[in-house]
Amino acid sequence: MSTPQTSRFVRLRVELVLEIEDEEAVTKAALRAIAGDGGMPDAERVHAEGAVTEDAAEALASLVDPFDLVGEVPGVHLQQASWSGERIEYDPDSPGWDLDEDDVDDDTGYTGGTDDTDDDRT
Repeated sequence: MSTPQTSRFVRLRVELVLEIEDEEAVTKAALRAIAGDGGMPDAERVHAEGAVTEDAAEALASLVDPFDLVGEVPGVHLQQASWSGERIEYDPDSPGWDLDEDDVDDDTGYTGGTDDTDDDRT
């Protein structure tokens, strides 16, 4: 449905909580990715290497590419992306970690996530 009141732009919010089981492996992978980026200016490379060496959350964030998430989706073009990594306290049993809590679209009730219902939306 495309009407003059409907924007073609969509903000897709994704929140992931990942457990880093091997900080050294994540840091090494990030450093390899930085070393393999031939188009990165030297000053930026030095800054990136320092950031990923100091913080495994930054190293992980440097390895995530939003284009990889949507690059193969037909009919869309990634216009802008922003992401970061941060260390958090995590208790999966805490009610504060109910991921579906804020996901309901007020107009449709559709969460956009996966559930056990037979919803045909794509």
